[in-house]
Amino acid sequence: MNILFLMVDQLRFDYLCCTGHPSIKTPNIDALANRGVRFDRAYVQSPLCGPSRMSTYTGRYCRSHGATWNGTPLRVGEMTLGDHLRPLGMDAVLCGKTHAAPDIRGMERLGIDPNGTIGRRIAECGFDVWERMDGEFPAGLPDLRSPYQDYLRAKGYDSDNPWHDFANSGEDADGNILSGWQLQNATKPARIAKEDSETAWLTTRAMEFLDQAGDRPWCLHVSYIKPHWPYVAPAPYHNMYGIGDIKPVVRSKGELVDPHPVLAAFQDKRVGKAFSRTEVREAVIPAYMGLITEIDDQIGRLVAHLHVLGQQDDTLIVFTSDHGDYLGDHWLGEKELFHDASVRVPLIVVDPGAEADETRGKVCDALVEAIDLVPTFVDYAGGEPRGEILEGHSLRPLVSGEVAGIRNHVTSEYDYSFKSARRRLNQHISDCRLAMIFDGRFKLIHAEGFRPMLFDLQTDPDELSDLGDSADHAETCDCLMARLNAWFRQHHNRTMHSDAEVLARENGDLRRGIFLGFWDQDDMDEAARLGRTGN
Repeated sequence: MNILFLMVDQLRFDYLCCTGHPSIKTPNIDALANRGVRFDRAYVQSPLCGPSRMSTYTGRYCRSHGATWNGTPLRVGEMTLGDHLRPLGMDAVLCGKTHAAPDIRGMERLGIDPNGTIGRRIAECGFDVWERMDGEFPAGLPDLRSPYQDYLRAKGYDSDNPWHDFANSGEDADGNILSGWQLQNATKPARIAKEDSETAWLTTRAMEFLDQAGDRPWCLHVSYIKPHWPYVAPAPYHNMYGIGDIKPVVRSKGELVDPHPVLAAFQDKRVGKAFSRTEVREAVIPAYMGLITEIDDQIGRLVAHLHVLGQQDDTLIVFTSDHGDYLGDHWLGEKELFHDASVRVPLIVVDPGAEADETRGKVCDALVEAIDLVPTFVDYAGGEPRGEILEGHSLRPLVSGEVAGIRNHVTSEYDYSFKSARRRLNQHISDCRLAMIFDGRFKLIHAEGFRPMLFDLQTDPDELSDLGDSADHAETCDCLMARLNAWFRQHHNRTMHSDAEVLARENGDLRRGIFLGFWDQDDMDEAARLGRTGN
């Protein structure tokens, strides 16, 4: 079976028609949900692009892989999706964004050529690159800059940076460029034809991969950069939606009255203050919705091409996002904290096999995590997920309806030491860690040096009332904190030996003739006998 692994960037769980948005048009993604299983309670392991993706690509928590911030590389030796799939005869290929950074120092220390096959895979989260597309990639890594810029120039979009000047900017009546970095310009159409947008170009490149893929099984990761900012959409998507399509903002004045210090620090950021303004939401959200519908159209185009090639019946399709977007909810913008708007994502799994026929079109409310995808892909590729490395669980038993759930809580982490919130809170860098645990009803957020935050999603589904300092909920806080501490204490880095290998080494000293703590020859003879028999 092949795997088409679709990911979008910064898509909220509730901004699809199939997840309950009242007016957004996403018929192609909805069609995937109708053909597969939609997981309604899927959570990422960090509400930030880089660490979230590193967890998704490794099947491991941030605490385990250590890449806790954008631009922080996975250590050389950290196994990723491609490392698990290639021994099973399946290629892992990238077409789009990973937000990965290479561990240059690690490769230099070990004598690994960063431009060789292994070095490139280390730099690309284990993928072989068909197309790397992170938008305007950071300066200093010109070899990873996407050829999309060259494509635009060849199409006549002539500038030093056509990604910004055309694909992510509008213009006024006098032809002046209106940068997409300024939120007021989100109402303008991008200075680019829709067929030349980032989303359309990336889809075309993915289709070109499918055309030449051959007979060897593949996992193609098509990773769209939108609807992530800049919030600029090409026509006709830029004005497809209006003010009447904007969902009511989820926030209350009470959230500004003596808020938790960490929440207050993020509310005080420029982006939080911006999205607290009505005119900002009215400019940005219609463009955000337009970008989502553009993605939906392109996914429809890609899936149709899969059908033309006759591969629809032997391709597992997975659709998800790396995190959400506050869009003004809770007086916040961007992502980074743990309300559902930020940390909960859409997840759809379409298994074309007969084993999944009974669950087609079903909604699964089991708690699942992004780290479950790697073991899921290994399972479908015919392998046994390596439990000593992978911390997630295969979703295949849920997709086939064999089980109702695979865990009783989800966790997520965030390192804010790189943010201005650290200075506002006067925190030492090593203490700037947040961790969330959610058991399906109560969500607790641990903030080192501060009281916890607590939300009861059964009585307060919008997460407007923080119960972390409520005496009536002290026992709940203690219980969840104990569970979180138990999770902290788990083996997160014992990756060299499986449980079966550990068991096989039992009595190993005796079998090798090493006898410690015995009194006489009779004791040694008995120990040797037990060692030889394996008892």
